[in-house]
Amino acid sequence: MTNNDILKKLRVALMLRDDQIVEILELVDFRISKSELGAFFRAEDHENYMECGDQVLRNFLNGLVIHLRGTKENPKNPNDVLAKHKAEIPKKDTKDRPEFKASPKDAEKGRGDKAPSKSGPAAKKPFKKNNTKTAPKVQVVEKVVYKNGKNKK
Repeated sequence: MTNNDILKKLRVALMLRDDQIVEILELVDFRISKSELGAFFRAEDHENYMECGDQVLRNFLNGLVIHLRGTKENPKNPNDVLAKHKAEIPKKDTKDRPEFKASPKDAEKGRGDKAPSKSGPAAKKPFKKNNTKTAPKVQVVEKVVYKNGKNKK
């Protein structure tokens, strides 16, 4: 697992945005831009992909400790910090969103006053291969009579 993978997994697990990661790195006096940070999260075959060095990951982890736990003078509860991250994520409103209804592909099908035509692709029966040389089914398991220890009279 590379440093890039570790950084990606921490970002997802802690629900961090890029600007929050930049702030975390600034807690330990490590300056990095959003574009440099975005290069760490790209696919390896992308032209702007950049390998995350040990120093970046080390500073991120040290800053993450300060971000979650706080300092000796000003301690924090990590659960409160994570709950705050969760609250900052915008919730999707499904009420304001218009309902999507697909339009029929064929105008004749969507009319309702006429039955759909029989010549369409749905009217065709599936192709069944007629193989006359098939062997009869051989019974693999023989029928067994089970005795549960009860005598039937």
